[in-house]
Amino acid sequence: MKYSAEQEAVLMLQDGTLFRGVSIGKKGTTTGEICFNTGMTGYQEIYTDPSYYAQIVVNTNAHIGNYGVHLQEIESTDVKISGLVVKTFSDIYSRNSAYSSLQQYLEKAGIIGICNIDTRQLVQHIRNKGAMNGVITTEYDSCNFTERFAEIPDMNGLELASKICTQEPYFVGESGAKYKVAVMDFGIKSSILNNLASRGVFCQVFPAKTPFSEVMEWNPDGFFISNGPGDPASMTYAIKTTQEMLRTNKPLFGICLGHQILALASGLSTYKMHHGHRGLNHPVKNLLTGRCEVTSQNHGFAVSAAEIDKNPDVILSHINLNDNTVEGIKIKNRPAFSVQYHPESSPGPHDSHYLFDDFLELLAK
Repeated sequence: MKYSAEQEAVLMLQDGTLFRGVSIGKKGTTTGEICFNTGMTGYQEIYTDPSYYAQIVVNTNAHIGNYGVHLQEIESTDVKISGLVVKTFSDIYSRNSAYSSLQQYLEKAGIIGICNIDTRQLVQHIRNKGAMNGVITTEYDSCNFTERFAEIPDMNGLELASKICTQEPYFVGESGAKYKVAVMDFGIKSSILNNLASRGVFCQVFPAKTPFSEVMEWNPDGFFISNGPGDPASMTYAIKTTQEMLRTNKPLFGICLGHQILALASGLSTYKMHHGHRGLNHPVKNLLTGRCEVTSQNHGFAVSAAEIDKNPDVILSHINLNDNTVEGIKIKNRPAFSVQYHPESSPGPHDSHYLFDDFLELLAK
């Protein structure tokens, strides 16, 4: 099915800025915090990443949909974004292994989107004004924007991990593997679990609010704290569980939201960023080795850098070379570390795969 060039859609921002374009995906109205991703490929992985839950994604790449969708290029069971904004949308795809067009994929998933707008102007507006909520609608004449914006929750203080995580524990990997790792699911990506399983790790994935005592009944060799959506400071249950994990002195690895939770559990604070980091090309420096990495990122919150120097238990291990924000920490005298970016890198570069190997070394010890 082709998207209708005759069906108008509009994007209204919280500050009243209006963009007019053409409807893609499903017709109707959707809301969420608007953010942009600078990746040139990997749109399907982006849309199925649970960390984008409740957000409208703007793809800055000029052409979206030209290689269709593929069964293997997913990060969760279904599409997690609440809306989509692109410049040039293609429902004609060139890849023989793709099984449908992006239009069919979005429509089946119930995702409302808009194309044919100046995404450069939109991204520049967000960069200048900061992250804000938005409404996409094909019902411009009847949509009550005041009511719609009033319904959208502020991302500050918003707990989303327990809404997006698995509701029942499940296993990934070979049961006879050398190491058992308890994975706390706050919105985990499939590629993270695949990276662990491919290194000989047997994972049991637990719902976000699983009590620590229940996790320990499985007697894991280590812990993994996943990525996910929402404000980490609102997740007091996860902070408490992580503190209990640290006291076991077993290896612990956190990514993205998991990094922020480890920081909070260690006495640091987090804050809402002006417009966040989302893309495949963020330069990060490993302060422990002096080497630089091109990284894949997706986060709207960050760890306070000013507090690390005052905290005797935390070592700053990685920084972002664009803005010097915190990209990684290690806990002194504990086999625990975390990074803000995504070393599983799907989509994105593979510079940071060594972090999974570092975790395996800790498990081996």
